[in-house]
Amino acid sequence: MRIRAAVLDEMGRPRPYTDSRPLRIAEVELDPPGPGEVLIEVRAAGVCHSDLSVVDGNRPRPLPMVLGHEAAAVVREPGPGVDDLAPGDHVVVVFVPACGTCPACAEGRPALCARAAEANTAGTLLSGARRLHENGRPLHHMVGCSVFAEYAVVSRRSLVPVDPDLPFPHAALFGCAVLTGVGAVLNTAGVRPGQTVAVVGLGGVGLNALLGAVLAGARRLVAVDPVAEKRALARELGATLTVDPREADAVARVRAHTDGGVDAAIEAVGSVPALEFAWEITRRGGVTVSAGLAHPDHRLSLPPVRLVGEERTLRGSYMGSCVPVRDIPRYVELFRRGRLPVDRLVAECLPLEEINTALERLAAGTTLRQIVLPHGA
Repeated sequence: MRIRAAVLDEMGRPRPYTDSRPLRIAEVELDPPGPGEVLIEVRAAGVCHSDLSVVDGNRPRPLPMVLGHEAAAVVREPGPGVDDLAPGDHVVVVFVPACGTCPACAEGRPALCARAAEANTAGTLLSGARRLHENGRPLHHMVGCSVFAEYAVVSRRSLVPVDPDLPFPHAALFGCAVLTGVGAVLNTAGVRPGQTVAVVGLGGVGLNALLGAVLAGARRLVAVDPVAEKRALARELGATLTVDPREADAVARVRAHTDGGVDAAIEAVGSVPALEFAWEITRRGGVTVSAGLAHPDHRLSLPPVRLVGEERTLRGSYMGSCVPVRDIPRYVELFRRGRLPVDRLVAECLPLEEINTALERLAAGTTLRQIVLPHGA
């Protein structure tokens, strides 16, 4: 079938993206689903820093590629062997199509699935196939999703069913931002009621981490970001202190507010300075969690004596250490009960044609989650 999709041909085009237009909207060919795959109609797709990091070259991927990895969709055609989804079912798209059989999956850690990582790096579906083509040449899939498009073919293991009354723009967030942010707090850091928490970086993941810390019952909650509007929103959502990291006394203010440092600091920026800041505001015996994806060539330098002498923990968190089939239904139910107000984080909905405008706003760092509607409002 012929579909419209946002294609990236080269990385590193200069800003503003409204002028350089790194993503072009093209008519491409989408093959039918193969065994274990599903054709979905994409109804809403979030614009995430992981998309931006491919556009600017911080996360190199094989090109040309159709971008987009956070979405809500409707099942249109289950492929051979898929008997637990039917046309019309509503689903959330997950960017790690865990195989279910590798050692990581067997340990209950699907975010670390080896087969999924191999396929995502190669730009294929879990099966190794590419279902997208343009003028006879294959197009790569972004982490098995490629949802900046009207339709997509994905692995069945990339989909989690959700109730049909969940609005598409809100449902889309559960596939990446909610999983990664809330999961980093509840699963990776294991925050308990009464503990102190800091979130460094208030993008889509960071704000969800903030919501996760409120949900976990954090006694004191610090929100760190250079953008005043985001700090103001963080206060509305439950932060007890907001800090501009550019201020000379920023670390001292956090330590004073939290009796020497936080029990858990969540870094959600994807930069070495942000991770260093999160480390410095973590107390003795505390945990520093990195949930942001920095450039693969960047390096972090820490004094090992503090790691040992202060019994500190530094942990990575990919996809919030979540089990999507377990955690997405839980988080959706918490949203329904008003305990996880992710709808507060949606900035606006845009047509597919305005994807480069959305990228520029995201790069500027002043917007919340933008949602692309491939079929319009």
